Amino acid sequence: MFTGIITDVGRVRAIERQGDTRFTIETAFDMETVPIGASIANNGVCLTVVEKGPGWFAVQASGETLSKTTLGGWREGTRVNLERAMRLGDELGGHIVSGHVDGVATVVDVRPDGESVRLTFETPPGLAKYVASKGSVALDGVSLTVNEVNGARFDVNIIPHTQVATTFGDLKPGDRVNMEIDMLARYVARLVGQE
Repeated sequence: MFTGIITDVGRVRAIERQGDTRFTIETAFDMETVPIGASIANNGVCLTVVEKGPGWFAVQASGETLSKTTLGGWREGTRVNLERAMRLGDELGGHIVSGHVDGVATVVDVRPDGESVRLTFETPPGLAKYVASKGSVALDGVSLTVNEVNGARFDVNIIPHTQVATTFGDLKPGDRVNMEIDMLARYVARLVGQE
């Protein structure tokens, strides 16, 4: 489980495509404190550390993961939002995020809004019903509050801190992001028979 609070922006150092795809990620995390087998959210995708060294770790992604997320489009040099798994007793600064991506949303518009930037996203088919005004959503692993919803589109505001502490300062129309709906929204929909 994660909180959606990004603690490092890493960079893809190497990609090896064999049976599964292996990504080597550069990071500022103290890898001495990260055991092999630990979970790290990479742009919101929970992946297992399979090898590590000072300033880097390696993960593997299956074909299923590549087809359902943005990881299939990663290249050497791609910047990646990183978050280590939360531990009991950690502050929950965002919302509960599982690291299981529900679909890929597309950036439709980017515009200034005071010192912030307002981003408009188009949800993938079937996910719009889970997005509510003032509710939570995780995009590329970042816990965000939804401003407004209009059909299959929704807006979020990105404050200056989030623009520099995540990859969101680089987003432009047409870019794709991993989307995880709020876990509570999923269970409420199930309880009322909409899923």
